[in-house]
Amino acid sequence: MTELIPAPRKVAEGSGEVRLSARSQLYAAPGTEGAAHWLTAVLRQSTGLPLREGRTPADARGDGIATLLAPGLGPEEYRLASGDAGIVIEGGDAAGVFRGAQTLRQLLGPEAHRRAPLDRGRVWAVPHVTVEDAPRFRWRGLMLDVARHFMPKEGVLRYLDLMAAHKLNVLHFHLSDDQGWRVEIRKYPRLTEVGSWRARTKFGHRASPLWEDKPHGGFYTQDDIREIVAYAAERHITVVPEIDIPGHSQAAIAAYPELGNTDVVDTASLTVWDNWGISANVLAPTEHTLRFYEDVFEELLELFPSEFVHVGGDECPKEQWRDSPAAQARIEELGVDGEDGLQAWFIAHFDSWLSARGRRLIGWDEILEGGLAEGAAVSSWRGYAGGIAAARAGHDVVMCPEQHVYLDYRQAPGADEPVPIAYVRTLEDVYRFEPVPPELTEGEARHVLGTQANAWSEVTEDQARVDYQVFPRLAAFAEVAWSELPAPGERDFADFERRMAVHYRRLDALGVAYRPPAGPLPWQRRPGVLGRPLEGEPPNR
Repeated sequence: MTELIPAPRKVAEGSGEVRLSARSQLYAAPGTEGAAHWLTAVLRQSTGLPLREGRTPADARGDGIATLLAPGLGPEEYRLASGDAGIVIEGGDAAGVFRGAQTLRQLLGPEAHRRAPLDRGRVWAVPHVTVEDAPRFRWRGLMLDVARHFMPKEGVLRYLDLMAAHKLNVLHFHLSDDQGWRVEIRKYPRLTEVGSWRARTKFGHRASPLWEDKPHGGFYTQDDIREIVAYAAERHITVVPEIDIPGHSQAAIAAYPELGNTDVVDTASLTVWDNWGISANVLAPTEHTLRFYEDVFEELLELFPSEFVHVGGDECPKEQWRDSPAAQARIEELGVDGEDGLQAWFIAHFDSWLSARGRRLIGWDEILEGGLAEGAAVSSWRGYAGGIAAARAGHDVVMCPEQHVYLDYRQAPGADEPVPIAYVRTLEDVYRFEPVPPELTEGEARHVLGTQANAWSEVTEDQARVDYQVFPRLAAFAEVAWSELPAPGERDFADFERRMAVHYRRLDALGVAYRPPAGPLPWQRRPGVLGRPLEGEPPNR
């Protein structure tokens, strides 16, 4: 009856049930209207019940629902009580009420996740139960890479719904890379006119001989972005944009060749990259480049109200800077320590620029190289080491080590796994991931804002492939991010699997093309498409 995912802090089951009926009303106290509107909409769809608006809390007694604010509860904390007084959801804030509403939806059964009732004569009942719950981390994220393979707007909105169903609250939106630029910048229209399309696409790992010989691309207009951000906000999800600098920038250079190192490369001949890996074409360290990206970020700040803005900063090859007389002169002029110092200068510039506008910079852990910019936060992806170093230096950290929470990594060792990438990371492996390294002191650990799973899209060419890689592992990750769990080796994975047996039915109702526990279905396989499997346990550094 209470197979909830993620697991709540406390559940007390009673006897009896609350039955929703055509008479049931939903009362929303001031400050809870948004969550109540969402709950009314989804339950009307799935149950066919009218769920009329209650005027007073008394209207919800018996067979109704009431949503209330409770000042004694913390951010995102909620208490759900189902009993003789009806169903009462109290939250420490509007987000807490919304999280409680998601729990109520789970309690109503998998069919409550459908968009139309399967049986209008069905009895919709919630067991008498009290659920008390609150999140472990304030940052519980999913990164969607829409640069390598574009995800249309409707797909992004769908993933926001799936995130909300799992109580995740940060969408890290990877909007630019060598293979595509995905957001309209009105001052620089060629970023999307040229940078959002590539002529063809590698199918499989970069060593694969296979190509899809048709153009691929797309981008979000500024109104699309406003819609995505508003839709996320209604679900208490923050959208953090990422524009990658100074590496992973070939799409931008293809659109505006003067951004590249023109003294060593014929940048005018570059196109949006059609292969995977790390392009050698990086931004030139010029004042023009700084002004260009300031203009880009100026428009982004109008679209994204998030506290953090992600600037990438990862995997920036230095060869062109070493060969460029202009870059070497810049190093001497700035007095920085070589090419690593030049990258640190890039990041420090935008750290100061964003800080002056009331925002905070976050970047991949390479921003530690050459000196960490003051005030910057770190996404620790190359294991734990970068996050540990940053936390010890007093910088905030989001833990997303590739060895544990890169969802493009393969899920099993079998030959049927589609386009197998890197190490095997099973559902249980993700469930036993611990975001806070034991090396950190209590004070240092407070700099761990939370954790994030990353869904890179080189080998996920459509929605079904994204679903396959992300689910069901995102459910395990969500529990790690939300719930207070024992140490990794002491976690009850058998109980999680028991609850997942019900959760798979919720995913079915939501139309998620997840990897079945028994392995991929025939249509989920990609026979003959080369991957890059790595054997053994991943290095846990």
